[in-house]
Amino acid sequence: MTIPNYYELIDHTADIGIRVWGENQKALFANAGQAMFDLITDHRMVEADNTEPVKVTGIDIVDLMVNWLRELLFFWTGKERLVHSVYVESLSDTEIIGRVMAVPFDSNRHVIRQELKAVTYHQAEVKPVSDGWVAEIIFDV
Repeated sequence: MTIPNYYELIDHTADIGIRVWGENQKALFANAGQAMFDLITDHRMVEADNTEPVKVTGIDIVDLMVNWLRELLFFWTGKERLVHSVYVESLSDTEIIGRVMAVPFDSNRHVIRQELKAVTYHQAEVKPVSDGWVAEIIFDV
């Protein structure tokens, strides 16, 4: 698996973790969603032409990130839809509004790289850094 330059895998016993970067908070949240689906499948093999809205709230920025990724993961685990692209339209410390391009899973066209069961709060972190924002998220597999 080729890893894009906006995230990296981090070592975690029995689970999968990612460290994601963004030039600003909107880019960070979009990149985190994209990185999660990159773990699940090769998004280049997912052809989507329709967008679906996503609106999520949280009590703070970390809770918002976890809830955002949980809602996006539900596209796969609950709706059996694979996400090609993630967009963030508006973002505050407690609410995010975005959209995704997604298609129904087709076993003849799509390969699942990794099943993710859940997004966890374990070691979850979202913070500013000198050149933007960074988040660390652990997924239960």
